Amino acid sequence: MHDTLPLLSKIGFPTIRRDHLNTLQINIGLKCNQQCFHCHVNASPKRTEMMSIDTIEAVKSFLITQKIETLDITGGAPELHPEFKSLVQFAREHNVHVIDRCNLTILEEEGMDGLAAFLADHEVEVIASLPCYEMENVDRQRGAGVFEKSIMGLKQLNHVGYGRADTDLTLNLVFNPQGPALPPAQADLECAYKKELIQRYGIEFNQLFTLCNMPIKRFGSTLVSNNDLEGYMALLKQSHRNENLENVMCRHLISIDWQGYVYDCDFNQMLNLNLGDNINPVHLSELIDTDIEGDVIAVRDHCYGCTAGQGSSCGGALQQEV
Repeated sequence: MHDTLPLLSKIGFPTIRRDHLNTLQINIGLKCNQQCFHCHVNASPKRTEMMSIDTIEAVKSFLITQKIETLDITGGAPELHPEFKSLVQFAREHNVHVIDRCNLTILEEEGMDGLAAFLADHEVEVIASLPCYEMENVDRQRGAGVFEKSIMGLKQLNHVGYGRADTDLTLNLVFNPQGPALPPAQADLECAYKKELIQRYGIEFNQLFTLCNMPIKRFGSTLVSNNDLEGYMALLKQSHRNENLENVMCRHLISIDWQGYVYDCDFNQMLNLNLGDNINPVHLSELIDTDIEGDVIAVRDHCYGCTAGQGSSCGGALQQEV
């Protein structure tokens, strides 16, 4: 694997500064029941890194002190952390909106009985990976048997009320391209997903988010191995749109790794680019009483993945049309 990729130029990408902070995104651990080739965090069943109790307490303090609106929990499979449920309960008790970035297959794992009901009871927004509505494409990207388990997971979520018009339980799906290409128009693809999933499986959901594959970690290594890195980077840069800079996720979000260190986004986290390009790592506990609005955000060439075409963020496309 190529852990260091030749694309981290500081030259070219526009300077951007943080706006009002409203979202705390935490990577609660790197252990996952899957090992997807596009995964930018290199999560897998073999990973053991997990957020400590002390760091989780710092997260709780930050949520309250900074009046954070949304706690966005990622992994790995975040549900594998033994404190996942207690953290969700704490956040909801303090009126913090919670997002669970779920891979769907975790709902079918041993020991996860009742997970869908727990998420529903606490009105957690579920953002779930489903890179295609065709079995062959999903299994090629995420592993044999993943599509079937994903459908079963979606049915569990629908059964407890997620994605249905008569409830407020939000279920959003995530699409990633199969290779070095920009995502298609989000609105058009969402229509196709909704039609195919309801007709084939009776599955409902709220929105589809199309995300650009970042040229880092596992996907970046694949680009290097296939001699596609240069071409993909050229595509991202040529497709850059300045209007996307206003709404890139790093302007309203900070990303916390499993050790509690802070980054401008989870992509920077995976590249060990400290918050604001600080020389030394910054721990969340150092920021509990600090206002970081207006601070410069660390950028590199991979940031073009967020501003290319319709744009890409944790909430999907930044523009409805390109």
